[in-house]
Amino acid sequence: MTITPRSPRLLVLSTVLLAVAGMALLCVPHGQQSPTPVVAPPAAAVTARPPVSVPSTDRTATADAAASTAPEASTPSAVESALPLHGEGAAGDRAVQRNLETAWPPDLPAADERQLLAVGRALLRADATGASRARWAAAVFPDTGQAVAPAFATAGFRIQAAIARRDGSPTKAVVHLVWAGTDRGGTFTDLRITDWHFTRITKKRATTWTPLPRI
Repeated sequence: MTITPRSPRLLVLSTVLLAVAGMALLCVPHGQQSPTPVVAPPAAAVTARPPVSVPSTDRTATADAAASTAPEASTPSAVESALPLHGEGAAGDRAVQRNLETAWPPDLPAADERQLLAVGRALLRADATGASRARWAAAVFPDTGQAVAPAFATAGFRIQAAIARRDGSPTKAVVHLVWAGTDRGGTFTDLRITDWHFTRITKKRATTWTPLPRI
């Protein structure tokens, strides 16, 4: 068998034809290409979730809700008075004293307070009932030249409470007194208030509290 060699021209022509065919394939429009089937993914199963309760961050709403469900607190119908009722007698004097001490805390040395209280009580008794008024200086009870009738009877006169405190400076003091008594008309009244003012005088290293005239 004799093998005839291929012509070089035939080989070149074949190569050119193959190249042209490849270029024709590349130039085909995309719209004319056969579409590639697209397979849709399977539908995902939807699982219903149970509702989740979120804690409320609104404290005001929570407090209002609690307040609406809470029982109403009972309020006193009337505010009880700190002072005893008029006419209660000596049984209420301790409450009066306690209220005075609470309203004005002590601010004097104990020795000065004792001295001021003793003098203040004696001055009030002398002023109201006239007892032992002559023992006081004329500056405290000025002499008018006329007889002074006591405004209150000695019987039934009672000092309910008394405190001594500073009066704006270390050399000034005031004695607050609450007392009860029967006037000349026979009317008994209690919880009366009287103040006596004092000034401190120092002589030869001795200190005394001197009462000032009533204004």
